Amino acid sequence: MDEINGFTNARQETRRYEIRLKGHLETRWAAWFDGMSITHASDGTTILTGRIADQAALHGLLQKLRDLGVPLTSVTELDPATEPPQPHESRTTRERRTR
Repeated sequence: MDEINGFTNARQETRRYEIRLKGHLETRWAAWFDGMSITHASDGTTILTGRIADQAALHGLLQKLRDLGVPLTSVTELDPATEPPQPHESRTTRERRTR
C-alpha cells in the first residue's frame, strides 16, 4: 500500500470505459479521442467506448472533452467480464483468459 496516498500499487492495466456526452459528436473526432468508438444513441447522446491506459489518460481525455465544450453526462468503467473478444482472438481464447 502506498503510505502517502493510501492506494495499493497493483499493476496498472488498461480498462474499458463508456463516456456519455450530451448531443451528437461528429465521428470525425474519433482519431482525436485515441481510437475510441463513437456511437450516436437515439436519446440524442454520444457514447465514446474504448480502452484507456490509466487514470492519467482518462483525465487527458476528459480535458479534451472539456476543451471542446461538450457536456459530459456520465463516465462508466465497464465490467471486464462483459468485454467483447478482441479482433485477433477467438472466443475460446478470451474465455480461457478470463477464468
